[in-house]
Amino acid sequence: MREQGVWALVWQRFRRDRVGFGSLLVVFVYVGLMLAAAAGWVGRDWSEERALSYAPPGFVGPDASPAVAASKEKAVTVNDYGIPDPLAADLAEIAKTMTGVGGNDARAQTLAFGADKWGRDVLKKTLKGAEVSLFVGLAAAVLTTLLGTLFGALAGYRGGWVDDFFNWLYSVFTSIPYLLLVLAVAAVVQQKGVLTVILILGLTGWTGIFRLVRAEYMKHKVREYVLAADAIGASATRRMFVHILPNVSHVVLVQLSLHVVLFIKSEVILSFLGFGVGVDTVSWGSMLSEAQNELVIGKWWQLFAAGFSMAVLVTAFSLLTDSLRDALDPKLK
Repeated sequence: MREQGVWALVWQRFRRDRVGFGSLLVVFVYVGLMLAAAAGWVGRDWSEERALSYAPPGFVGPDASPAVAASKEKAVTVNDYGIPDPLAADLAEIAKTMTGVGGNDARAQTLAFGADKWGRDVLKKTLKGAEVSLFVGLAAAVLTTLLGTLFGALAGYRGGWVDDFFNWLYSVFTSIPYLLLVLAVAAVVQQKGVLTVILILGLTGWTGIFRLVRAEYMKHKVREYVLAADAIGASATRRMFVHILPNVSHVVLVQLSLHVVLFIKSEVILSFLGFGVGVDTVSWGSMLSEAQNELVIGKWWQLFAAGFSMAVLVTAFSLLTDSLRDALDPKLK
């Protein structure tokens, strides 16, 4: 009978965990939505003004929206603070005369998950925002994992002045609170965009992975299998990345999934504070930033859509990380 490999045993343990396996399916659904949005299959026309300003969700009904009710009577619209626009009726008549379409009358009064101030579909914004937020989280986590693993491997295996240098660099980065460091770098860069957010998060978040990988390499470099590889002439690079790295990969994988959650929340914070993606890009953070003014006047649907979507993904990733840690722990049978 052929003996099962390590990863086959890990998969068996992981598959028996119903919570972890269900969380994996949820993550796969979000990744599928991200790929579909990137391909233009969903959320492609999120920026189009399809409905009345602040059109309510379909399950609430048009009568629940003060703006819609006012537009029915006098074609009066309201601003962010609920103040009627006295010129709305005249502008609607001018638009009707020039285009032959009755201005706001041509737009939908309700949408599945409502509309924002400009009449854009909140559902499509949420799907498109999932692409940006999840892509930022995954890309930044991969970047920071590569850096942390590389730095930790060099410091833990080489020792000496290499270890001293990376420990000094680690001390510099950890001497500043992480969120304050990210905000300071974003304020200095002053260039918004998805790539900028990925670089800021990826280049500042490697310290935790570095510390763990360094400790693992210090422990493994004196073990018999590494000494045997050295005795048969294996190079230092081969011993580091061919012999030792597979034996510490469980630490790297768990940290990767943890940092995806961390960076999704960090992107939301940056975009919420105005340091994240640009104005022509939608993310969950930019939606929450818009929703803070809408909530004051009772328009809750954009806040609910972005917050609920982010909460489901972050919870699924957190549960997946716990299950993955248990499956990769060789002490658990």
